[in-house]
Amino acid sequence: MIQNKMRFVIVSMLLLFFTSGLNAQNKSFELVSEKQTAKIIIDKKDAKVVEIAAEILSEDVFKVSGTKLTIEHKLANGAIIAGTIGKNKIIDRLITEKKLDVSAIQNNWESYTIQVVANLSKDVKNALVIVGSDRRGTAFGLLEISRMIGVSPWEWWADVTPDKKQELLLRIENNKYGSPSVKYRGIFLNDEDWGLQRWAALNYEPETGDIGPKTYAKVFELLLRLRANTIWPAMHSCTKPFYYYPENKQVADDYAIVVGTSHCEPMLCNINAEWDSKTMGEWRYDNNSETIKDLFSKRTKEVSKFESIYTMGMRGEHDSPMIVGEDDSDAQVKLLENVVLDQREILQNKTGKKANELPQIFIPYKEVLTYYQKDMHVPEDISLVWTDDNYGYIRQLSNPEEQKRSGGAGVYYHTSYWGRPHDYLWLNSTNPVLMWEEMNKAYEFQARDVWVLNCGDIKPHEYNIELFLDMAWDMSSFDKSAGVKSHMENWAAREFGAKNSSAITDLMYEYYRLAFQRRPEFMAWSQVEPVTKEGETELTQIHYGDEVGQRIEEYQKLINETKRIGKNITYNRKDAYYELVSYPVNGAANLNHKWLYSYKNQFAANQGRSSAELFGKKSIEAFKSIQKETAYFNNDLQNGKWNHIMSMSPRHLPVFSKPSVSVPMGDSQAELGLALESYEMELNHEVINSYADVLPVFNAYTKSEYFVDVFLKGKGDVEWKAEAKADWINISQESGSVNNSNQEQRLWVSIDWNKVPKGDNKKEAPLGHDYQLIPPSYKVNSAIDFVTVDTTITIGVSVFNPKFKELENWKGFVEDKGFISINAENFTGKTDGKQAKWETIEGLGYSGNVIAALPRTAAIQMDEKAILTNSPAVEYEFYTFNFGSADVFLQAVPAHAVNNGKGVRCAIAIDDTKPVIVDFQTFGRSDDWMQNVLRNASIQSVKQVVNKAGKHTLKVWMLDPGVMIDQILIDLGGWKNSYAFPKESKL
Repeated sequence: MIQNKMRFVIVSMLLLFFTSGLNAQNKSFELVSEKQTAKIIIDKKDAKVVEIAAEILSEDVFKVSGTKLTIEHKLANGAIIAGTIGKNKIIDRLITEKKLDVSAIQNNWESYTIQVVANLSKDVKNALVIVGSDRRGTAFGLLEISRMIGVSPWEWWADVTPDKKQELLLRIENNKYGSPSVKYRGIFLNDEDWGLQRWAALNYEPETGDIGPKTYAKVFELLLRLRANTIWPAMHSCTKPFYYYPENKQVADDYAIVVGTSHCEPMLCNINAEWDSKTMGEWRYDNNSETIKDLFSKRTKEVSKFESIYTMGMRGEHDSPMIVGEDDSDAQVKLLENVVLDQREILQNKTGKKANELPQIFIPYKEVLTYYQKDMHVPEDISLVWTDDNYGYIRQLSNPEEQKRSGGAGVYYHTSYWGRPHDYLWLNSTNPVLMWEEMNKAYEFQARDVWVLNCGDIKPHEYNIELFLDMAWDMSSFDKSAGVKSHMENWAAREFGAKNSSAITDLMYEYYRLAFQRRPEFMAWSQVEPVTKEGETELTQIHYGDEVGQRIEEYQKLINETKRIGKNITYNRKDAYYELVSYPVNGAANLNHKWLYSYKNQFAANQGRSSAELFGKKSIEAFKSIQKETAYFNNDLQNGKWNHIMSMSPRHLPVFSKPSVSVPMGDSQAELGLALESYEMELNHEVINSYADVLPVFNAYTKSEYFVDVFLKGKGDVEWKAEAKADWINISQESGSVNNSNQEQRLWVSIDWNKVPKGDNKKEAPLGHDYQLIPPSYKVNSAIDFVTVDTTITIGVSVFNPKFKELENWKGFVEDKGFISINAENFTGKTDGKQAKWETIEGLGYSGNVIAALPRTAAIQMDEKAILTNSPAVEYEFYTFNFGSADVFLQAVPAHAVNNGKGVRCAIAIDDTKPVIVDFQTFGRSDDWMQNVLRNASIQSVKQVVNKAGKHTLKVWMLDPGVMIDQILIDLGGWKNSYAFPKESKL
């Protein structure tokens, strides 16, 4: 019996979030046991949200144990007493009697404490007391108990069905939670046209036919569970305005959710739907201000009794620039200043409060940022809410003077976006480490008053929503990038069990790494505004192991791993796994496969390969798989609970369309075709036994391997053999056949370096820039014959296999085919600066790690002397076999300068030359910026000279703190076109 009871004990460690222990020992409290079932005691005069949170907790306990807690108003033994200081008589009496210490939370914002208190009265020997400093603090405290008994915040929104337990025993340490790191924390429901609105209107809330009070109640419950307090409601024209339904504002207040609005919705007014130009005139403040002020006044009066955040200023209709009578920036700035002054006067008149007593925000978004940068005056009690560039990179943050503003600052951040250069509305493809890096930067620059996440339809964005709001709740848990991985592991353990947490975290990190290289929605190489047809991919199929083929394999591994892990997920979490892991991973993989196989189809058809048909078939299969999975999500999952929530083609853009298929010309007799790595066309079969067709040089120092494609041309069956003319040549497959059912095989050629003869061991390195023209004394040559019944085709194999004493036991980077490729985190030396140092950010970048110059508040280094003496530096030792002019390419994460007018710069030099400045900053919505955000990379190059063959050192110094270097390529003339830099050439 004792063992049976222990099996159902929940031990709450309470290690997350703001905690400051009161040096008390853990105390136990029986929530549900054979001895007692706790009651929840609240005060009728407390806020409505306290009652709502108590009801949620009662339901959660029922879902776990099958026992529902009653909600009462009189003190009882074994009770959970929950209330707000000054709003609950029992708690206020306990404070007066000094039986309850609330000094750590009193008068704080959204703070709470959970304590086991003994001997409350003669009849009450034991009680669990939850005290909130305000109404939300109390609600958060009640829902903390839900977390402790194993109920996920996503229990309803992602169907994370709780594990069943017969008894619930809590281990409580008297802890203080809060105040939160960020005062106002929430989400923006946006671009809801294809998911949330249709789901609400056609499925969840058909009686309203819209996103109405019933839907918002579930959204607000989620926000409470995630310790959030702010909503920017849905505002597209497909959805009626939030205030169209009077119940909406009351439901928000009942749940203690603060309502705000986006950058294009001034003064809580939805201009998309609430402004009728036919009856109200133009949306122009220069010639129609009285009508506009009337709209502002009515809304302010309507919401004056509710908690709100007022967006100040204005933009044009439908997320466009404001129209003014004069095409003059000074006039635009002056007009916008007048708008704000008039709005503040309205606030005072309609609320009876001074403007500086009301939460207000000014959002310098798009063109409004330009106005602000032109010295627009914004009253200092208004919070400056900085924005990202819609693709995850914050454009500007408060400078030291702005950080002194009484209104503080905040951030409006996107993980979903509709617009130029391309939408990403379907899946959550924003790397969580990037989001951490940008929000950590914002926090460092004192943006701590308002954080709002544009999360689209909620459903594809569950993890990033929780990460965003957990950071806003307690940023101290995220001082390093490793905090994100720990957070994800804890999240995965909570949702899917500890035994699966590491595997799921690794899976999702790879999912986000691949999406960072190129979001799934960007794989058609098309753009919007205007919408263009699919373009030609920048991924190479002929160089560096075939980038298209490699990406296909990487995504196939994700599909396989998702399926493998899924077999280990318990039955009650299967649907949650599908929603949170399986659907997004498989969706991203199949959208990639659709386009990648389409590119292979076109490439193969151009070469006359019969396999073009196979690749076309695989592309269409990937498209059909997306259709099938989306139909299951909408129609079958949870018996249709989510019908209409998921669209596989928002806006019906070309990237989501069914692929077209190319076929090779003609229907000729069967023939063997060969294609070598680095050759765009297949081999010329007319030249027999020729060394003209040769694989790239195999380098002993980089252990190169290259592919040969053996394929069928025409119809029929061709048997083949691959005969190496030297025993040191390894071929992954030495014989086979190509036929109508097996049209293509990829062979990998490698070298047995223990058998290959050594080249000339001269001390001097060979000259020349063309790696194929290395003097013969340094190369060992042989060949492979591909033999069919009537043809022999010979390809050359050339091996660079010297033995330089300088490279014995040397750890560095080495030239390979005329270039040196480096992952920035693998520096060979490092020097810290006086105020900053280079640190590795884990989980970001093409290789999975980048280096960043931190802290971001360090002084900028301006002149050469300061660079050499004060600036942190990293060094990369490398070895070349050639010398001469070199292009040094640096790939950085395309972040922006945090303060207006400063750059995103580093300096580089090879050996002891003068440092050369590299700047990654872009301005506005330029072509450079568009390409950067499409590929999540800013690539710049500078000229350098490698003055001799042999050892060298590349140094990289910080100029601007916060610059993040991903990869480096030193090109001596050998780099061929590719999307990503070639794999690292490390010895």
